Amino acid sequence: MAMLYSYQWNNLPMDQLRCLRVFNQVVSQGSFAGAARTLDLAPAVVTRCVAELEAHLGARLLNRTTRRLALTEVGETYLAGAREVLAQLDAHDAMAGAAVREPAGTLRVVCPPAFAVHQLALVLPLFSARYPRIAVELSLPGPLDSADSAFDVSVLSLGSQELQGEFVARPLACSTFILCASPDYLRRCGIPEVPEALIHHAGVAPAVSGQRKEIMLYRRVPDVSMTTPAMVSVPVASASFATHHIDMTLALALAGAGVVGLPSFAAERAIRQGQLQQVLPDWRGTVLRLFAAVPARQHLPARTRLFVDFLLERFGGEDRDPWLARLMSSDALS
Repeated sequence: MAMLYSYQWNNLPMDQLRCLRVFNQVVSQGSFAGAARTLDLAPAVVTRCVAELEAHLGARLLNRTTRRLALTEVGETYLAGAREVLAQLDAHDAMAGAAVREPAGTLRVVCPPAFAVHQLALVLPLFSARYPRIAVELSLPGPLDSADSAFDVSVLSLGSQELQGEFVARPLACSTFILCASPDYLRRCGIPEVPEALIHHAGVAPAVSGQRKEIMLYRRVPDVSMTTPAMVSVPVASASFATHHIDMTLALALAGAGVVGLPSFAAERAIRQGQLQQVLPDWRGTVLRLFAAVPARQHLPARTRLFVDFLLERFGGEDRDPWLARLMSSDALS
């Protein structure tokens, strides 16, 4: 007899689940009136729920007399299965409620290596302290300009290209490429005063195979006299090295390899600690836009939403450069 009704427990609609709870209480309380009081339902609703179950099954579940209720053979088998289903459902409800109250689980994050090393690594311990049951699994494959659906959160680093793909992206911050060099190099070779002077300096150029090595510089503060162009293209044929790897560029700059361009998020700490010195502070390179992207689906896990909110909190969540702003603020105070 148990096999006959086993199929009933798959994909139960909500009204059938409600009727299962009512049926269980009718048996537990020994009466329809007792079940109605326990569930705070009208007696007619309790009667209708049991009748709907019996109509659905095509079999009587209870034998009713004026004095007592008795389960039929089908009712006994059905009640055992119903109680198993309700117990499983209550357990899952409890687990889901606990997850909402205290988010837990593994959060898979993909991030450009340089941003992970210089910024994300500084704030992840704070996130972990706030949400100790969330484990962050970090992947650092290289520069990212599109979200990866295999991850819960993708940190994107974009230049002028547009966002593409089926995902929702929140702006974290911007990071400006700034020119800098080690104090030792500048003592040996002098400080360039104008962009064109970079032609005579050693440095690290962007690695663009088969193309002329040059950098584009933009004047940060417009020249009201209009005697200086707002943008210049400077050949860097004298550059001794070429790489797109930000940490390699930073390491070469610290070793005195020449004038380099670094995103502010990677250069700020070394400049503030005196390991690097900003060059041509009125000029900047391209701007990276940083985003936190999540898959475009309606229901995101709480841990995903909390992590994105945490990143917005730590990095500003605006179309501005917090690292360059701090450097400019310290320059103004010095």
